[in-house]
Amino acid sequence: MMHNGVALQGGTTHYFGDGFARVFDITFAGRDNTVRYPHQTSWGVSTRMIGAIIMTHGDDNGLILPPAIAPIQLAIIPVAQHKEGVLEKADEIKRQLAKRFRVKLDDSDQSTGWKFSQYEMKGVPVRLEIGPKDIENNSCVLVSRVTREKKFVSLDNVEAEVEAMLRQVHEELSTRVLKNLEEKTHVATNFEEFVEIAENKPGYIKAMWCGEVECEDKIKDVTGGVKSRCIPFNEEKLSDICACCGKPAKHMVIWGRQY
Repeated sequence: MMHNGVALQGGTTHYFGDGFARVFDITFAGRDNTVRYPHQTSWGVSTRMIGAIIMTHGDDNGLILPPAIAPIQLAIIPVAQHKEGVLEKADEIKRQLAKRFRVKLDDSDQSTGWKFSQYEMKGVPVRLEIGPKDIENNSCVLVSRVTREKKFVSLDNVEAEVEAMLRQVHEELSTRVLKNLEEKTHVATNFEEFVEIAENKPGYIKAMWCGEVECEDKIKDVTGGVKSRCIPFNEEKLSDICACCGKPAKHMVIWGRQY
């Protein structure tokens, strides 16, 4: 589910049978030396997954990338970098942390504020700031991309602190998306409830279904595009009847709009 309650299908698998093989005349010789059409599958992991990450975690300031997949996990920003010893200390910290994390030291001539905005926009999970006063205090500042919390930490313990903040970013992102999912998932036990929710409450709708295509088509037509998204592995029994037609239900289905 995206921020706005719309579903995005991605990472799915499909069984095609031999339909595509027959259309494109794809064949192979069987063990009995007869020509056969292979049965095929499709595994939908594509660039759509990048879109899902952007729309699930991003905010008005740009990307927010989960630490596990972020190309840069930590951006080191030297403050007043032209002061003696600042760049040298920043590079020392980079070499230390690069043994465990994916680190970028920005020693360009761009302003400090520009650099802060740049790495926020790129979704880098954690930012490390180091300046003359920090060096005097044997410390640095860590900033979370998710909460923007600033934390002053000792350079003697910086590796453990970076690891802890990356873990915190991961947990915060997970908590946010699960909360969004829960808050935007609604239950409908009859057709009137279903239509009212579809028109006024963005998100998913849990409802029982008889298994007939006619009911699925009716829901799609009346609501202007709400479709079945999936049948959960662990189905809840919301009622005994289909929310569309009132006949005995076979499955609990999650319904929603999709991109």
